[in-house]
Amino acid sequence: MQFYEFKDIEERVILIGVQTSEDEDVAASLDELEELAETAGAVTVAKVIQNREAVHPGTYIGKGKIEEVAALIQAYDANGVICDDELSPAQLNNLERELDCKVMDRTLLILDIFAARAVSSEGKIQVELAQLRYRAARLVGLRESLSRLGGGIGTRGPGEKKLETDRRLIRTRISALKAELFQVEKHRELIRGKRSRGNLKTAAIVGYTNAGKSTLLNTLTGAGILAEDKLFATLDPTTRVLELKDGQQILLTDTVGFIRKLPHHLVEAFKSTLEEAKYADYIIHVVDASNPQAELQMHTVYETLRELGATGKKIITLLNKQDQVQGEALRDFRADYTVKCSARTGEGLEELKDVLAKLLAESQIYLEELYTYKEAGKIQIIREYGSLLSEEYREDGIFVKARVPAEIFVSVMPKSHK
Repeated sequence: MQFYEFKDIEERVILIGVQTSEDEDVAASLDELEELAETAGAVTVAKVIQNREAVHPGTYIGKGKIEEVAALIQAYDANGVICDDELSPAQLNNLERELDCKVMDRTLLILDIFAARAVSSEGKIQVELAQLRYRAARLVGLRESLSRLGGGIGTRGPGEKKLETDRRLIRTRISALKAELFQVEKHRELIRGKRSRGNLKTAAIVGYTNAGKSTLLNTLTGAGILAEDKLFATLDPTTRVLELKDGQQILLTDTVGFIRKLPHHLVEAFKSTLEEAKYADYIIHVVDASNPQAELQMHTVYETLRELGATGKKIITLLNKQDQVQGEALRDFRADYTVKCSARTGEGLEELKDVLAKLLAESQIYLEELYTYKEAGKIQIIREYGSLLSEEYREDGIFVKARVPAEIFVSVMPKSHK
């Protein structure tokens, strides 16, 4: 018996972008698209940018550019193209017909990466939901691909029926996934509730994808999250406790990375995950200070936070990857605190801990009280959730100097005060 070795077909792609204004840096956006393609396992063989007043409503790019891309496909033996924007169903089908090759867009590419990276059941549900919503809008072109099979058996009559069946199946699956996600979100709400009842403050680690968020959490807490030099290495949020110098604790939550032109299907599907930032007490904004596009990436993060309603919080910006920085120093005027650091080497992380301790102190009330020995349990609560500055054992009780969160201030006061 003879065995054959099957190899995956290498995806060789051409990237296409449209520049509609001078302010847009489409070249940089295509560089990012190349990174995304590489993360998804594709090789970029050429990049094409067209200057137009607006994207072509029917084919994304104009007729002349289509001919240029078709020639490049032949020359570089490419088997697909990726457009830097989300294509409408019509654009996708028309371009596929004109180029006679696989046509993808930025959204499809990001969804593909997310599908490969999702680990938790919540992540997998969210990705599938986003993929189905994306596909549901693009089923119209199914008739076209059916007729391409050459007519005859298998294509007569049921084409329209198949389209309706597919639509119905997708609708049914979306409903089922929504119900599953609702249960998972309820569970997440429950965990959030427990956290807030535990009186521990939370800091959400946000930032552009590949800025070093997971490396930061790993270095600070030994969380053991996958930290790769790839886009979207982390999808599932991870929460860990960080112990500060004075014995206080704070919860740190790593979130999914932001990216420009983040598909709305994904924002919708990953709402519960992204909302970790909305419900956090503080925001730690990690910036890859070595990236030439750092300022644009910072702007994208702030815009995404605004869309999520995660505003009005104290923000600490970490200008990360200082070990790789060259040239002018980056600044963030929107942050309350700025810390230069390297999550990989640990440089600057003690300063970050000091800032977090300072923020916690601002939200606490100072007390000097005498507790009877029977009330020692209250001192333990202060030790756990606040900052016990000193305790002095006397004949008549324990004299305590401490800072406690406002939420538990009344409950830890000695009886003599009630």
